[in-house]
Amino acid sequence: MSRWTPPRFLLAPLTKGGNLPFRRLCVDFGAKVTMSEMAYAKQVVRRRPSEMALLRRHESEPCFGVQLAVGNPKDGVQAAQTAVERGADFIDINAGCPIHDVIRRGMGSTLLQRPAALARIVEAMVEALDVPVTVKIRAGWKEGEINAPEVARLVEEAGASMITLHGRTREQRYTRAADWDLVGQLVQERSIPVVGNGDVLTWHEAEDRIAQSGCAAVMLARGVLVKPWLFEECASGRTWLPTTAERVEVYLRLVRYAKEHFRDDEKGRKRAMFFLPWHFSFFCRYRPMPEETFVEKARAYPLMQTRVVDEGELSPAEQVLRDPRPEVHERIAALLWDAADVDGACAGLEVLAAEVGRPELDDSGEFSVSAG
Repeated sequence: MSRWTPPRFLLAPLTKGGNLPFRRLCVDFGAKVTMSEMAYAKQVVRRRPSEMALLRRHESEPCFGVQLAVGNPKDGVQAAQTAVERGADFIDINAGCPIHDVIRRGMGSTLLQRPAALARIVEAMVEALDVPVTVKIRAGWKEGEINAPEVARLVEEAGASMITLHGRTREQRYTRAADWDLVGQLVQERSIPVVGNGDVLTWHEAEDRIAQSGCAAVMLARGVLVKPWLFEECASGRTWLPTTAERVEVYLRLVRYAKEHFRDDEKGRKRAMFFLPWHFSFFCRYRPMPEETFVEKARAYPLMQTRVVDEGELSPAEQVLRDPRPEVHERIAALLWDAADVDGACAGLEVLAAEVGRPELDDSGEFSVSAG
């Protein structure tokens, strides 16, 4: 078994969100460990081009892991060996994904119902590889079937170097606050590093979760999709409240990385537009959360699950950046793709705001950070 001590904050394997340009952006803000989007092991074994593309590592990534959805030991070993040949520093087994397409293939959270099969997969991969093998799980299949402690025991006995627990069941998806007490239970019971995951939107929530559970590290997921600079906040212990123009500058950097990765032509634009509007479905959830107001609120209930009221008059550019409508996200992505600089992008956003008008909010007049 390869021993591994993770840094305090890791980037989660984010389906669609963990594309190479976005990972580069996270590295810019201090991410020391990044992970690929989940790749199907069987498709990697078959050398399917779209799946092989997920294994690509950027030279700026200091420690890069590949996450695999695995259904049997043979595919897991062969796919992992391919990933290592292409530069992966470690392999993560997905035993927590709740998505139907993954479940129907007998992978992801399904393995929580087959912990002995998961253990055999881990054991085979550990024996075959010279890099660490880690596992990401959920609390269990559903509320009455919480078996993370048993799964974690089998995974450690099989030789895993680290286990990450997303403190919700497959059935719960994201509808309840993550159970960090369960993370703490695994910390007490296991000798390998236990990483906690779920509902971390601010640096002070990350610190509180580490103190609460004793976990070795926190894996950042949706919080980073909302705020790619979350790694920098966690490292500095300070909240950054970027202006509209400063956020646009961050988004333009992501666009630049997308152009470098997919190419700055019509074909590259088409490929990038599969990702960029989707990113704005998370970027639009950003709300400034100054520490003097939100530290105590976060201790009462996770900010990721909290509804936030837009107070005061917003500039047109700010209003459109907070717009939750998918069609507006497509137009923002296209505008930024064509923008020459930050000033031009901000001016374009003001024009766009006048064209699209204001979105309709719910009866409370509130917008949820966790919407969607």
